[in-house]
Amino acid sequence: MKAYLFPGQGSQFSGMAKNLFENHAQAKEMMLKANTILGFNLTQIMFEGNDEELKQTKVTQPAIFLHSVVMAKLLGDKFQPDAVAGHSLGEFSALVASGALGFDEGLILVSKRALAMQKACELNPSTMAAIIGMEDDVVERICAEITDEIVVPANYNTPGQLVISGSIKGVEFAVIKLKEAGAKLTVMLNVGGAFHSPLMESARVELEKAIKETTFSKPICPIYQNVNALAETNPEKIQENLIAQLTEPVRWTQTIQNMVSYGHKIFMETGPGSVLQKMVKKIDRSVEAVLAETELG
Repeated sequence: MKAYLFPGQGSQFSGMAKNLFENHAQAKEMMLKANTILGFNLTQIMFEGNDEELKQTKVTQPAIFLHSVVMAKLLGDKFQPDAVAGHSLGEFSALVASGALGFDEGLILVSKRALAMQKACELNPSTMAAIIGMEDDVVERICAEITDEIVVPANYNTPGQLVISGSIKGVEFAVIKLKEAGAKLTVMLNVGGAFHSPLMESARVELEKAIKETTFSKPICPIYQNVNALAETNPEKIQENLIAQLTEPVRWTQTIQNMVSYGHKIFMETGPGSVLQKMVKKIDRSVEAVLAETELG
């Protein structure tokens, strides 16, 4: 069984999707349409922007979404997933690719999500840190013991790699405690704020309204969602899980493990970069993880 995976923030790079734009009329049409919907020249930043320009949340999220969805659409009849999943932002790409959301609606939601998250970051200065080489339950326990600041597990990326998120003081204090407890490595992340934490509550409220006003359809295959790592096809449940996603952790390790348990053995990363391909192999070496771009021919 074959599953398609869609990346989140961090996969962007200067020149992303330029080859698709130049070599495929359908890609060019979709990308120019995205510029019109967004009201700014996203593709120019994707093709020529520097790291700082591409790192702006209002640019990063639509750029990765656009690259991912365009690639899925270009696959045409080859795109026949038995399941889909997306890492954080990538969940929106997965929903559009699987037919649960229209392209226009998905892009508008992603843009609103990015702007709402940016506002939340400005409202509460905050950060994230990657914790390497420590059991999840130890990280969870130490975060829970810090009660005077906000710090929570945010991204369960692979066994032994968990990202924490919260107030700047909370994350810094947790990092000290985790090092003392034996973490092999801790890395403060260069991000705008505390994604997938309670500090995104204002963004969740804002996005909830937009999601509830958007029509969702039943996808062509199950989508494994971040909040519970379980397969879903019911449009109402998909909406509920998507709303909760902003303040809840991304359970990526559990998602891939559940997909493998259900029989998915081939994972196609659909979008810029190869971050998810590498994560999948760290989670389960027995499965095949490749880039969907290889199917374009």
